[in-house]
Amino acid sequence: MLTLDNIYRASNVLREVVRKTDIVYAPKLKPGVDIYLKTENLQITGSFKIRGSYYKMSKLSPQEKARGVVACSAGNHAQGVALAAQKSGIKAVICLPDGAPISKIEATKSYGAEVCLAPGVYDDAYRKALALRDEEGYTFIHPFDDEDVIAGQGTIALEIEDQLPDLDAVIVPIGGGGLISGIAYAMKAINPSVKVYGVQATGAPSMLNSVRDHEIEELSSVSTIADGIAVKKPGSLTYDICSKYVDGIVTVNDDEISAAILALMEQHKLVTEGAGAVAVAAVMFDKLDLVGKKVVCLLSGGNIDVTILSRVINRGLLMSGRTCQLMIELMDKPGQLKNVSRIIADLGGNVISVHHERANEGSDVNGCYLRLVLETKNFSHIDEIKKALTDFGFKLL
Repeated sequence: MLTLDNIYRASNVLREVVRKTDIVYAPKLKPGVDIYLKTENLQITGSFKIRGSYYKMSKLSPQEKARGVVACSAGNHAQGVALAAQKSGIKAVICLPDGAPISKIEATKSYGAEVCLAPGVYDDAYRKALALRDEEGYTFIHPFDDEDVIAGQGTIALEIEDQLPDLDAVIVPIGGGGLISGIAYAMKAINPSVKVYGVQATGAPSMLNSVRDHEIEELSSVSTIADGIAVKKPGSLTYDICSKYVDGIVTVNDDEISAAILALMEQHKLVTEGAGAVAVAAVMFDKLDLVGKKVVCLLSGGNIDVTILSRVINRGLLMSGRTCQLMIELMDKPGQLKNVSRIIADLGGNVISVHHERANEGSDVNGCYLRLVLETKNFSHIDEIKKALTDFGFKLL
């Protein structure tokens, strides 16, 4: 059984292995909410996963250690298992979905693990790992549905309670549910008045659906930039714990996640992956009633694929009103572009892209279109620029 004593034992085992990550005050992320960030994105291997995987492996018998371990992961659990195995002198085989970010694949290899890529998503890698377990006699290290793994993740709650004992709520990302299960179980045992909320991606709401409908459900597909929480089906153990101890689950979409990633980078110089930013996104976009509350948002990981980082930033800029695109219908005569530029410049907008094209068939023979991309301050600033342009007589499409 999962017990508070087991979580405390895990804390003792992990003391010399993991970092006690800092809690950072972040009041500007959402005015009116007292936000603190638990920076597991700065943990060894870049995520919380080392906690559960190392503690699980510390409890293996000598015979199990000699045979080796196998695991499956969308990325972060892979690195946790790989490093834990390396520190323990155990062979590790890690099954990853073939679409996992290259950075996570290479990081897993760098810790000495053997990587096996499985076509599909996490659940396909899971089935491959079970097959290897049966064929080779490896011990399977489950990424979330295991009492010892959950106990390891629950050590985060012990740290939070020690660092910020008077908090009102903890907000935690949910994929398969191992992280929030450990935190919710420990937090409710230590301080039952603290609310524990979970956050999933809109494109992967497996735990939300299951808890809502009072039975474990499997999604037919998942789609989100938060690959670390793109899980089709929660675990049976994590489902039971979440049903009993979690106070609520909400979802955030990819645009909201992107805006949270951008805000964390700009305001606090913290890089998070999609899954690591969902708790902050939930607060920023009013998914929970937290006004006047002292809240800890768990940044679960920072292993974002650098090849998509620029795209995420661009989406975040659009979502927060920091950039916008305007399409303006003009008469093709001298001075038009000058007037548009002057209006935008006078209001403090910055034009970063200009595309001018002749009108198409069916429109005025002297017509043309001007497509602009602007750097702006916020949505109010965008509205101000649009109003000035229309007041001058320009037609916005």
